[in-house]
Amino acid sequence: MEGMTYVGAVIGIALAAFGGSLSIGWLVGKTMEAMSRQPEVAGELRTTMLISIAFIEALALYTLVVALLLVMTK
Repeated sequence: MEGMTYVGAVIGIALAAFGGSLSIGWLVGKTMEAMSRQPEVAGELRTTMLISIAFIEALALYTLVVALLLVMTK
């Protein structure tokens, strides 16, 4: 059963990386689309996009920490 902890940690990290990259890609694409439609608000959109990217990356890092804790406690 020890191996299942490692499998769970790897699956958790993989899902977090996949979900994070997918959502960041979608976010950046929609932001670029909005900037091309309204260039006058590009600065505000860029700031909001960067803050959102930081939150998404933080969720992926939390998953990494939890996975490492799972592996270290075994």
